[in-house]
Amino acid sequence: MAFWLLIGSVGTPIYGVAAAAKGSQAQQTSFIDAVLVVDVSNSMKTSDANKVGNEAMKMFIDMLSAQGDKVGIVAYTDKVQREKALLKIQSPADKQDLKDFIDGLDRGPYTDIAVGVREAVKVLQNGSDPGHEPMIVLLADGNNDFNKSSGRTQSESDKELGEAVAEAKAAGIPIYTIGLNADGKLNKAPLEDLAKQTDAKSFSTSSAKDLPQILSEIFASHLKLKIVPIQSMTGNGNFQEVTVNVPNANVLEANISIMSANPVTAELVNPSGDKVAIPSDKVILSKSKSYSLIKLLTPAEGDWKLRVKGAAKDKIDINLVFNYDLELEMDPIAAKSYKPGDDVKIGAYLTSNGQKLPNDELYKNMSAVLIATDIDSGKTEEIKLNNTGDKFEGTFSFSEAHEYELKVRAEEKSFYRESAPVTLSAKGKAGATAPAQPTPITVEEEKPFPWLIVVISAIGLAVVAAAVYFVASALKKANRGFVGQIVIEIRDENTNEKSFPQYKKLTSFKGKFNLHQLLQLAPELKETEKIVFTPAKGDRIMLRNGSAASIEKSGRAVDASAGLELKSGDRVTLPLQHIDKTIFIEYLV
Repeated sequence: MAFWLLIGSVGTPIYGVAAAAKGSQAQQTSFIDAVLVVDVSNSMKTSDANKVGNEAMKMFIDMLSAQGDKVGIVAYTDKVQREKALLKIQSPADKQDLKDFIDGLDRGPYTDIAVGVREAVKVLQNGSDPGHEPMIVLLADGNNDFNKSSGRTQSESDKELGEAVAEAKAAGIPIYTIGLNADGKLNKAPLEDLAKQTDAKSFSTSSAKDLPQILSEIFASHLKLKIVPIQSMTGNGNFQEVTVNVPNANVLEANISIMSANPVTAELVNPSGDKVAIPSDKVILSKSKSYSLIKLLTPAEGDWKLRVKGAAKDKIDINLVFNYDLELEMDPIAAKSYKPGDDVKIGAYLTSNGQKLPNDELYKNMSAVLIATDIDSGKTEEIKLNNTGDKFEGTFSFSEAHEYELKVRAEEKSFYRESAPVTLSAKGKAGATAPAQPTPITVEEEKPFPWLIVVISAIGLAVVAAAVYFVASALKKANRGFVGQIVIEIRDENTNEKSFPQYKKLTSFKGKFNLHQLLQLAPELKETEKIVFTPAKGDRIMLRNGSAASIEKSGRAVDASAGLELKSGDRVTLPLQHIDKTIFIEYLV
C-alpha cells in the first residue's frame, strides 16, 4: 500500500477547525455528526473474525477533530443490541469513552440491516446539529438472517430499509459502507446499493491493513478532499525517515496514521530540527492493536521528519491527513448582462473561518486561472490571473453573444480551491436603442376596408407572438437545468487499476456542460471537452460525441455524434485516444 496525502479541494471548508493565521488561536468551523453502525450478529464471528470493524470505528474516531465533532454508535442484530447517542468530543477522554464502548460490544443471534440503518437515521434526525455535516458509516457483511419465529420476511426488511434510505437521502445523510469479508461470504450488492442511493461510497476488506486507505477515501469523499499518492516503505529494523510537509500556516491538524503487522517505534522532528516528544502538548498519540495515530495540533509550516522503525520486511503504511479551513471567493460582479466586446474585471481571494485571509504567506506559491465556459458552445478556456500578494486579479472579454459561466481556480502543490460559479450573459446588442414606436394609424369614422386592418393586425400579432415564443424557447433551453448525477470511474490500461467511483451532481449545471468539466479540467483528459451533455425530456440527458474517441454501450460501439439519450441506470464507456485510460460513466437519477 502506498502513502497517501489528503488535501482539501473544490472550495469547500475542510473538516476540522481552523487557524486564521500562523500562531493564532484555533477556532471551530465545520464539524461532523457521524453514526457508526456495526453488525454484531453471530455470523460476524467468521465474516469479521479479527474484529476489523471495531478497529475501523476506533480509527475513525481518532481521525476526527480534537474537539467539536459528534459521534454515535449503533450495534445491531435483528434488533438494536446496544446504542450510544451522539456524543460531542471535547477531550481525549470522550474519544476513549467511545472506544471503550466499542470494545464492550457483544455478539447476538440473527441479522437485519434495516434495523441498524433505520436507527442510525433516527439518531441523526433527533440529535444532529443543523450546522454540522451528518454521515453514517455501516460495517457489515451484507447478509440478513431472520428469526423464523418472528415472521419477519426479506420483503418487509427491504421495505423498511428503503424507507430509511429515502429519509437519509432527503436529509442529505450519506451512508458509507465497509463490507467485512474474512470468510469470503460478503454480499456486496446491498451495501453498494445503500451507498449509491445516498451519494456515498462502498468498500470491502478482510484485513485491518486496508483501513487507512478505506477511511481516507471516506473522509475524502465526505469532506471533498483530494488524494495524492506518495512512496511506500518496508521496514528494515532501523529508523527510516519520511518527510511530512506542512504546506502552509493555515493547517490546524496533521493526522499521521501508521499501520504495520508488528509494533513500530516513531520519532518526530519539527522544521527547526528539534525533536518533539510523542505525546506532548501539541502532539496527541492514539494506539490500538492494529494502528497508531499521531495528531499534530497547529503544526509549524515546513518539513517535519517522521522516523519510523519497524520489523524487517514488514510493510509500513502511513496516511497523512491535513485539516484546515480555506475557501476561495470571487469579488461580486454587479452587472449580469453584457454585449460582445465588453470586459469584466475578475477578483478572487482566500477566506478562512468565513473571513478574508489576513496573512499573505499562503499566496506566495499559488497560481490562479479564470475558468470561462461558453455555455452555448460548451467550449472552456483558462485565463491566467495575476497574483497581487493578497488576491488574484484579471479581466475577461466577452467574444460572442453567448451565456458564460465563470469561476476561479487557485492552487499550489498541496491543495487547490475553486470559487462558486457565476453565470453572465453577453447577449445584449452593441449600441442598442429603444425600438421606434409605430406611427399610429388614424382611422376615419367611415372605414372602407375594416377587414383589411383586422387581417394586418392579426398577422402582426401572430408574427410578434411567434418571435416571442421562439426567443422564450431558446432562453428556456439555454437555462434548462439537469437532475441526478453522473458516476465516473477511470481505468489505467497499463496497470489495469480502476479509480474509486466519483459522484458528480448535475444540479449546478444549466443548458449544457462537457465531460472535461466533470473531470475537474485535468489537462491529460482534455480530449473529453468534446463530449457534451444537454438535458432531455423525462429526467434523461443527451450525450453528444464530437471527439475522435468512440462511445461504447453494452460492449458495442455506438454513434453518438448526433446524440445518445441516457436514462437513469444507463452506462457507457469511453476509451480515450490520446492517453491509455478508459472512462466509465453511469447516469443516475
